[in-house]
Amino acid sequence: MLPALTGRAVLLRGAEQRDVPALAAIRATPEVRRWWRGPESTADLEAEVGEDLDDPTTRVYAVEFDGRVVGQIQWYEETDPEYRHAGIDVYLDPAVHGRGLGTDAVRTLAHHLLTDRGHHRLVIDPAADNTAAIACYRRVGFHPVGTMRAYERGLDGRWHDGLLMDLLPTDLIP
Repeated sequence: MLPALTGRAVLLRGAEQRDVPALAAIRATPEVRRWWRGPESTADLEAEVGEDLDDPTTRVYAVEFDGRVVGQIQWYEETDPEYRHAGIDVYLDPAVHGRGLGTDAVRTLAHHLLTDRGHHRLVIDPAADNTAAIACYRRVGFHPVGTMRAYERGLDGRWHDGLLMDLLPTDLIP
């Protein structure tokens, strides 16, 4: 069971099957679908949430604000002691964009991963042209490492660049 993590405005709690309809609706919005790949149907999302909940390397949290699910944040870890680190992925309902909730969710999870889980480095890899996400991650303390050329196939069928960003404990902005 995942520990609940309380941010300044958001609550991160382990995602459950009851969250799937809200998450599916958020993922279906054009603003989220543009950047977030994954299941398009509710049934496929139910399977993904079920798999992720049982996957020892990926943990999925529902992001709650004012008592309702407004997104998902997940993390995975590389456990090889020579390369041990964690990575984060996140999406939020466009209806709550611009309120600092993404920054709060990422900061809250980053603090947990660095402090409670003992990771020495975190990574995140937004699309290189996702300026809103990049600005959010910079506010938490992530730094650009480099551009990953032709990193991800977009909905248009073409390859698009990604931006690798990382954060060390000393980078975290409280």
